[in-house]
Amino acid sequence: MTDLWRWLADNPLMTSTWVDWLDIGILTWLVYRALLVIRGTRAQRSLVGLALLGVIYTASGEFGMTTLHWVLGNLFVYVVLAVLILFQDDIRSVLASAAGAGWFDRERGGADATEVEQIVQAAFALASKRIGALIAVERAASLAPFTEGATVLDGRVSFEILVSIFHPSSPLHDGAVVIRGGRIASAGVFLPLSLTRNLARNYGTRHRAALGLADATDAVVVVVSEERGTVAIAMGGELIPVVDANDLRQRLQELLGAPAKGQRDR
Repeated sequence: MTDLWRWLADNPLMTSTWVDWLDIGILTWLVYRALLVIRGTRAQRSLVGLALLGVIYTASGEFGMTTLHWVLGNLFVYVVLAVLILFQDDIRSVLASAAGAGWFDRERGGADATEVEQIVQAAFALASKRIGALIAVERAASLAPFTEGATVLDGRVSFEILVSIFHPSSPLHDGAVVIRGGRIASAGVFLPLSLTRNLARNYGTRHRAALGLADATDAVVVVVSEERGTVAIAMGGELIPVVDANDLRQRLQELLGAPAKGQRDR
């Protein structure tokens, strides 16, 4: 019994104060919000890779794998530095979000059935007239770093607005439209170009821009070809041609988890 009381007296749960719990709570919340900000970006994948290396490093030490433990121990610092350099834009986005509303936002992504329908109609109306377009729908990963310097709209997603933005006479037709939380957040957005060599030569800058964003984030990008009058979806670093409006509608509803009209909190 004495040993039990001694163990309880030395147990951190019994000796901790409210300050300790507050400290743990704040740190947990910061880590959680940081993970939400990088969710769906390349930084998330690199973080998973680092965690896996950490597990292998720890396991190699526990099981006496001296050579592997020594190599990972010497390389780990350089791997971390390489990640910081390669993904500095994503890290900067996380730090910028800490000072803004991004850490307090509710879930951003998705689109409801009505918004999907407006996107589908606009995409094929533009395709029939051989007018190019880029429509990026934000999901888990924030597209705020890409919309810096773009024109802020904050308007509802509608066929008329989308067609007007991409009309050749519009000053915003060369850039992309970013849809966030069921609203057109920005227009005239210039996206990073993909450097992949696997893209067919008949695809131009607009398709490379769609792939560039789809490779860096988990966004779904609808791209309309000006030269061929075709529609495709870029996501996860892949370009997926769509056959017709029904095909595009079905794919968008699956990718965006489009709920029935009226289910979204506005």
